[in-house]
Amino acid sequence: MIVAIRGRLAYSTPILAVVETGGLFYEVNIPVTTAEKLPCTGEEVLLHTLAVYREDSQSLYGFSRAEERDFFKTLVEKVSGIGPKIALNMMSRMSVETLKAGIAAGDVAMLSKCPGIGNKTAQRLVVELRDAMFSGGQTLTAQRMPGGAPAEAAPNCLRDAVAALAALGMKIPDADKYASAALSSILSEGAEPTTEAIVKRALTR
Repeated sequence: MIVAIRGRLAYSTPILAVVETGGLFYEVNIPVTTAEKLPCTGEEVLLHTLAVYREDSQSLYGFSRAEERDFFKTLVEKVSGIGPKIALNMMSRMSVETLKAGIAAGDVAMLSKCPGIGNKTAQRLVVELRDAMFSGGQTLTAQRMPGGAPAEAAPNCLRDAVAALAALGMKIPDADKYASAALSSILSEGAEPTTEAIVKRALTR
C-alpha cells in the first residue's frame, strides 16, 4: 500500500498533482485545500496518499496531512453513497476540522452545502460517522491548548465562526480557510477560542 509519495512536483492543477520520483511520474488526485499548499513546480513535495482500486481503474489520492488522508479514507469506506469524487469535493469545500465539527454536532445544514451532498447524504454522514468521532469521551475534532489543556469548545466555535463569516457574505471555502487559520493562531497564543474572537481575527486577515 502506498501511504505517501515524495518527489519533484512536475505539474499541478487545483485538483491534480503529478509527482516524479525514481524516474516514474505519479498522477495524484488532490483536493483544492491541498493544491493551495503545493510548492512551486520543480520543487520537492510530500503527499500522504491513499490508493483506491476499482474493477476498471486504479487511482491515487494525495493530501498535505496524514489526518486529511485518514479522514478521506473514512468517508469512502464507512459512508454509503460517498465515493472518492464526492469525498474529494467535500474536502475541497471545507477543511477537515470544520467537516469533523459539523459531523460531531449533527449540523446537516452545513454539511449539505458541500457539492454532491444533499440532506439525506448529510444525515447519513452524521448517523454513520458521529459515533466514530468519539474516543475516550473526546471528539476527534477536539484541539488542545499549549501545555496540553483541552480546548473542547474549539470545534463548535470554528463551525459557528464559519457560519457567521458566510452570513457576512464571505464564500464558504474562504470563511473556512480564514476561520481555521484564526483558530490556530488563537490556540497557539494560549487564549480561549470563542466564536467572536475567531470571527474578529478572520476579518483582520
